[in-house]
Amino acid sequence: MFTPDEGYVKFQAVWEKTDPLPPTALSELSHWRDEMHRQHLIGVYENGIGFGNISHRFKGDQFIISGTATGHLPHLSPEHFTLVTDFFVDENTVHCRGPVLASSEAMSHAVIYRECPVVQGVIHVHHALHWERLLDRVPTTAEGATYGSPEMANSIVNLLKNSDLRQQKVFVMRSHPEGIFAFGESLEVAAEVLRNWMAGDFM
Repeated sequence: MFTPDEGYVKFQAVWEKTDPLPPTALSELSHWRDEMHRQHLIGVYENGIGFGNISHRFKGDQFIISGTATGHLPHLSPEHFTLVTDFFVDENTVHCRGPVLASSEAMSHAVIYRECPVVQGVIHVHHALHWERLLDRVPTTAEGATYGSPEMANSIVNLLKNSDLRQQKVFVMRSHPEGIFAFGESLEVAAEVLRNWMAGDFM
């Protein structure tokens, strides 16, 4: 039986607690995060554990991401986002700066931005039915690669280098039931990718 544990951060965090980023830097991110929550693709399980997260490139490989333990909130304010400034997969370490600790999937977002300079937005959602339907029909991460781990980050990099993931812009997390990632040149594109795949627009 699947026991959701999305809310627990597994990486070592180097977190500088600071004031929120200005709302102008968060408007697009806030819009699409709240829309994913409205569609129940980001939210919270009955046991109180949140699921799903969203990010937007800031500059270079730095990105703004929704904070951990925010899945239960229908609307996020600036104090619910943080800036990931650096990361080290081999050391399982994420550096972030903001009013809240970065989401548990920050490292997975990070490697997508590092490997794909054109990507500006990444969305991670949960949906049991679509996860089952897309498993192995789209790029799928390796068995045993759990969420938020270096193994997951390395599996994503492997897919980006050795599959058509860059073209598909969507992948399923085999050892993280319900977990689906989409990305694109904007958050709007990433959301459209999700919508198309979930609508069954594939051969």
